[in-house]
Amino acid sequence: MGAMIVLALSRYVPIDRQLTRPDNASMVPFAQGDIYVNRMRLRYLDEGNGPPIVLIHGHTSRIEEHSLMVAKLRPHFRVLAFDFPGSGYSDKPDREYNLKFYEDTLLAFLDKLGIKKCYLAGGSLGGNLTIRLAARAPERFPRVVAWSPGSAWGARPAVAFVTRLLGNYFLFRGVVAVQSTYWHHPDWPGREDSLRQVFQYYDEVASHGFVRMYWGIAADQVGTSLFNVAPQVKQPLLLIWGEEDSTPGMETGIKRVCALAPRCEFRSYVGAGHSVASERPEEVIKEIKTFLLR
Repeated sequence: MGAMIVLALSRYVPIDRQLTRPDNASMVPFAQGDIYVNRMRLRYLDEGNGPPIVLIHGHTSRIEEHSLMVAKLRPHFRVLAFDFPGSGYSDKPDREYNLKFYEDTLLAFLDKLGIKKCYLAGGSLGGNLTIRLAARAPERFPRVVAWSPGSAWGARPAVAFVTRLLGNYFLFRGVVAVQSTYWHHPDWPGREDSLRQVFQYYDEVASHGFVRMYWGIAADQVGTSLFNVAPQVKQPLLLIWGEEDSTPGMETGIKRVCALAPRCEFRSYVGAGHSVASERPEEVIKEIKTFLLR
């Protein structure tokens, strides 16, 4: 009987509310649009004028992550951001999720808007994708910025296999409850409010596609490494790290990534955690602006 209950719970997933905009969760103070890319609806924003830059959100995150950055960068750039499939308030197809799927989606998004070249910037998963895309399509991305990038460690394919095998909704809730304790420095004043908003957003969008996205992208980040990608990034790369980032392997890994990339500049922030762009926004935004407009 107990085994049957465990099995039933492992298959439970909340009903998809199919929200296209936040309900009670916080929302960006900018106009939002919808664009269809590879037959998927993506929520996006397009603000400002100037050279285009795409801001890439983190794992399970959404465009709200970049609200302040959009406001500060749009006087100088055309700033674009979108919710990736499975995340935010974009479509959440029931399919396999991996890093290549996300790379393909971003490239198709740019093609749809007719953007041939742009800058890229992102943190965590967004930093991972920024570096991978810079290596994959160097002609499209002349300068790139990444902070606290995922996969800044040696590949662990066995862990990735187990992650894909065991992932379900209830395990997601447990894992993310633990994982969230590493997202911000414990002394950052905005920590509690940020976590409250994140879990409020999760409650709105949790669904089968969202859960498959969580485990698929998590497994692919764990199972692959940037160490063999970084040498292919020939264009200027700005790599940013918070010195209190407690992500396993991040401290040595991010320094190795920068050493492997031929034109990498490294910035570190004392007292900042994994979400360095949230905890030290003014400084990070200034670094990005200076680096891209140089």
